Amino acid sequence: MRILLPAALAGLIAGPALAGDMSVTVGIPALDVAEYHRPYVAVWIEAADRSVTNLAVWYEVGAKDREGTKWLKDLRQWWRRSGRELDMPVDGITGPTQAPGDHTIDLRGAEAPLAGLTPGEYTLVVEAARETGGRELLRLPFTWPAAAAGSDTVRGTSELGPVTLAFKP
Repeated sequence: MRILLPAALAGLIAGPALAGDMSVTVGIPALDVAEYHRPYVAVWIEAADRSVTNLAVWYEVGAKDREGTKWLKDLRQWWRRSGRELDMPVDGITGPTQAPGDHTIDLRGAEAPLAGLTPGEYTLVVEAARETGGRELLRLPFTWPAAAAGSDTVRGTSELGPVTLAFKP
């Protein structure tokens, strides 16, 4: 027996709909200090079960003898959640430290790492640590996939500026 479905309904059953796109903009403030060092920054998505999806880790990649990796432990929460298990550098995730300003990470819903997220509640986490500076951790809860286009912002007070999470279904 063959069942015929309306075209709109058949499309829903045939395959998953794209979850949409996401972008994360991380603001790094210009600090007026005697000795300025660019911060190490980790950006990740944390699921309700505390599993981690890494989006970016900015550190001193080109340091002689991989010396930059020894300071990754200063990103304490990220290090405990997933950093110590990674063999740095990680293609597509790691990059050099960034100068003051806004830096955007664009993610496509149909591609890794978003393609692996199941629908549910998540938290975007951004952590920064700076030599002769401080440490800051920001959390921004969100639901995936996004029901509508929009954005949300959380503001840092010392090592991070505004962090914006934007969705485009």
